[in-house]
Amino acid sequence: MRYFIYIIIFLSFFDLFTQLPIMSTYAESLGASAFLTGLAVGMYSFSNTFGNILSGVWTDRSGPYRVLIVGLFATGISLLLYSVVNSPMVLLAVRFIHGLVGGFIVPAAFTFLSNLMKKEKRGQSSAISGALIGIAAISGPAFSGILANKLTVPIIFSITGTCLLLLGFISLVVLKHFSNNNVEKEETHHVSLQLFQNIGLLKSYAGAFFLMFAQGVIAYLLPLKVQELGFGTHITGTLLSTFGIVAVLLFLLPTNRVFDLVSPDYTLAFGISLMGTSLLLLSSVEDMLFLYVSMAFYGVGFAFLFPSINSLLIDSTTKKERGKAYGYFYAFFSIGTVGGSSLLGWLDLGIQQGFIFTGIILILFALLSMVLKRKSLYH
Repeated sequence: MRYFIYIIIFLSFFDLFTQLPIMSTYAESLGASAFLTGLAVGMYSFSNTFGNILSGVWTDRSGPYRVLIVGLFATGISLLLYSVVNSPMVLLAVRFIHGLVGGFIVPAAFTFLSNLMKKEKRGQSSAISGALIGIAAISGPAFSGILANKLTVPIIFSITGTCLLLLGFISLVVLKHFSNNNVEKEETHHVSLQLFQNIGLLKSYAGAFFLMFAQGVIAYLLPLKVQELGFGTHITGTLLSTFGIVAVLLFLLPTNRVFDLVSPDYTLAFGISLMGTSLLLLSSVEDMLFLYVSMAFYGVGFAFLFPSINSLLIDSTTKKERGKAYGYFYAFFSIGTVGGSSLLGWLDLGIQQGFIFTGIILILFALLSMVLKRKSLYH
């Protein structure tokens, strides 16, 4: 059953990553101004934040099964709506709907998954889901980028939407048996989801934010860095693929057992500090080989960080509160996605200064996370 949930997680993130290479050019083809083009790109993340939070609250009240089914069907239908888009304003409306209902899927799916897994395997399971997200990050843009030369953008989205609808129908049958009896009844004390009253959740949310904050910085500055050094634009793609491949390998190889053997407090600090160090390296290196080495280090850091923040969330919540926790968790993901590039643009930092600024922030967070102590629910 876990593997079916993995498929849902993969396709949900595949939907996200297929948008990246084609949305800005699609908006421009509809006659959107530079402002409306940027708004169309960011609208998904904006509404997705609210969808994540709503999903979390609804999941705790009704269980993840119902939320997951609604999310799959609603997202599939929203993707089909791109076929009726004929102006920038209609595109903005569809983007808002797509982001909102798309936000229902991931918190419910991860809640379902975490309730099925054994506590001693939560790190390894988080690593596998991280690998699927990494594979989606590599295959999604490639899929839409290649098909964009042969098919229209609405058709590309319709293909993904049809897959989600089919997955929704299959889920009605496959997951229904587990909707009410998939977890044991749990009698534990109440755990506050208030950020500053639960150190484990605070670390998890901050880790989610800074992970995607760094991703936004990479997406913003790396192409400029490659261009500044006089390399071809295809080098940016291979650099990003290097980071993704390294992360996926660490997620899937026996190295993923480390996430159940070592406290997530330590693996989080190691991962985020390694990501910060790689950004500092990117600020100064000029040789192509060292660019690839820096991105490989970044991939290792990413591979250690993602399972750690998932494990911290699971350790810091009870099953009946986990939906809301995951809702906030992925809301921080969405905020961080646009926060990195937006903040650097607002501060008007150069390429080198932007990498240094972000690298220092990540390393400071790693040090702070080691200072903050959390209390386990199971002690």
